[in-house]
Amino acid sequence: MEYNVKVWRQRNAKSKGHFETYHVTDVEEDASFLEMLDILNDQLIRKGIEPIAFDHDCREGICGACSLYIDGRAHGPDDQVTTCQLFMRHFKPGATITVEPWRSGAFPVIKDLVVDRQAFDKILQAGGFITVRAGSAQDANTVLIPHDDAELSMDAAACVGCGACVATCKNGSAMLFVAARVSSLALLPQGKPEAARRARAMVAKMDELGFGNCTNTRACEMECPKHVTIDHIARLNREYLKARFSE
Repeated sequence: MEYNVKVWRQRNAKSKGHFETYHVTDVEEDASFLEMLDILNDQLIRKGIEPIAFDHDCREGICGACSLYIDGRAHGPDDQVTTCQLFMRHFKPGATITVEPWRSGAFPVIKDLVVDRQAFDKILQAGGFITVRAGSAQDANTVLIPHDDAELSMDAAACVGCGACVATCKNGSAMLFVAARVSSLALLPQGKPEAARRARAMVAKMDELGFGNCTNTRACEMECPKHVTIDHIARLNREYLKARFSE
């Protein structure tokens, strides 16, 4: 199969970007979207054109690096998948596919489709961890945790930090990401001792880095590849209010 790929090209963070359209051929319908970009880059190199820069790592849907805005949707037209799990059979042969980087002031473009997502790392460094001694692996079963709490914590921990929630939100909010990190620890006994400091610190860092406010449109939930729900945002709000009252 063959496609026309309308892709964002930007030499560096200070350059003005623009769209370029390329024709890519010899793409199998079972190829992933990133494999299609690999094929396109190989064809561009053969023509003496600089290849398209894009982020990727695991290509198994667990690292969150493959952050692309495709045909107006984060990670493309399929539901609950990362870009590396999106396959070309979801596009009609000969279609024109528009590919952009995440659009958020907190995620500045580095080059082409690569954005700087260090803002998420800074939020995690502010409080997305525990410092209490939790024991070794064999000690895990000695801490009794209600099944429902453990399941909810694991659901929140499924967040891969890809940034689709930010790219989709009309306000560029990072609330779903922060909520997932806070919620995954708030539900466990190991996360209780630092709960108040964690909620205050992560929300403060999120605001400092320029992310927008949450207005509960649920766009983030709809486009999250791991189906992290806004129930966790509600829990984050409760944790934050408790932290403020405990000051």
